[in-house]
Amino acid sequence: MSFQLRREEVLDGAQLSAMLEESPARAAQAILLAAGQGIVEAQALLGQILLDGRGIAQDQPLALRWFGIAAGQGHLMARNMLGRCHEQGWGCVADAAVAARHYRIAAQNGLDWAMYNLANLLATGRGIPEDQLQALDLYRRAAESGHAKSMNLLGRYLEEGRVCPRDLTAAHDWYRRSAEGGDFRGQFSHAAVLADEGRVDEAVVWLEKALAGGNQNFLRVASQTLAAAAEPRFRALATEYARRCA
Repeated sequence: MSFQLRREEVLDGAQLSAMLEESPARAAQAILLAAGQGIVEAQALLGQILLDGRGIAQDQPLALRWFGIAAGQGHLMARNMLGRCHEQGWGCVADAAVAARHYRIAAQNGLDWAMYNLANLLATGRGIPEDQLQALDLYRRAAESGHAKSMNLLGRYLEEGRVCPRDLTAAHDWYRRSAEGGDFRGQFSHAAVLADEGRVDEAVVWLEKALAGGNQNFLRVASQTLAAAAEPRFRALATEYARRCA
């Protein structure tokens, strides 16, 4: 027997998000009801659970529609997710130029994730002309608002002196902040700095954190880097990275 929610039991966005952690199927029914009643946070959540297939059958085209409905009501993360769908081809034909337009709207309204995603397109020239200066500015703005992935990339620009003065002290500080913020690439970058300073024990701790959170592509590349290291503990971790990747 399916669980039914009465109209008067519709919850707000924060409660629906919390319910997803406890009971995805029950939360999906509540989200469907709330989205149908025009609650914008629920509409954005419905797009996400449809995209992920969490508590509900996965349906990428329908996810795209609900992100569009929520974005039309001013929901910035839904606008960002429209960009992600168009960039990745989730529920539509991939089109980085369309993705960039959605990211730009959300970025101009202050969403850190949209700044990061737009900066990625600008840095690589996908869908829009390459513009390293604008990418750097967006990474910096997102980093300064607390976005951990942008912190790592800002650190990379500063370390390399790419379209900005080289500043290793600032770069290393951003790597540390990214690592502490939970970004696995930032954790790997911070570990590399610690290793160069001879702080091997601390580096190993951060490499283990990056191992736990890294995605497959990161683990594959990182395992190759660690395998070439002189430090035996790093080479041992390379095996763990490769195993997790496999």
